[in-house]
Amino acid sequence: MDLDPRVYDHVAISDSDIRNIVLSYLVHNCFKETAETFLTCTGMNQPVDYLLDMEKRKSILHFTMEGNALKAIELTDQLVPNLLEDNKDLCFDLLSLHFIDLVRSRKCMEALEFAQTKLTPFGKVPKFVGKLEDFITLLAYEEPEKSPMFHLLSPEYRENIADCLNRAILDRANLPSYSSMERLIQQAAVVRHVLHQEIGWASTIFTEGLFG
Repeated sequence: MDLDPRVYDHVAISDSDIRNIVLSYLVHNCFKETAETFLTCTGMNQPVDYLLDMEKRKSILHFTMEGNALKAIELTDQLVPNLLEDNKDLCFDLLSLHFIDLVRSRKCMEALEFAQTKLTPFGKVPKFVGKLEDFITLLAYEEPEKSPMFHLLSPEYRENIADCLNRAILDRANLPSYSSMERLIQQAAVVRHVLHQEIGWASTIFTEGLFG
């Protein structure tokens, strides 16, 4: 049962709130030029932390997405020292991207050497063992894209790591790790779920009252 959107017609949303939500999304995703244009067109005051390392963060995400994870790691260490040292999961994920790029380029020996020197040490921690096995499995296939682990080579896998890295950098800078738009969507999903549960519960009580 879908909720009638007209129920919310009386709820007022200010232009200021909408503009802040849009700006939050642009800054979070490093759309600097668009954010600057948006600020100019709307006449909004520029937040103090608005431009904080946005260009550097944008470069890090670019290298992560475009197959240069080692450069992304280097820039991350410069921008946020000790972040990857403290966040082993993120460090492993970034290193795994370089391994995957080597596998995709059919540089199997180089990939194996990289795994032995950079990834294998993570095997001392139980939670990484399964992941290591999945990555090494890729080397057994002439066409890793057709292996059971094909999802590791997908753009979605890379995008997820880039997103986690972006959130970690923002969090270390004491900035919101989620944009206002993402928070609103999350909250709307929770509210919708709760309302559906309550409607279902009320319908059950009503039915039992009629036919019980």
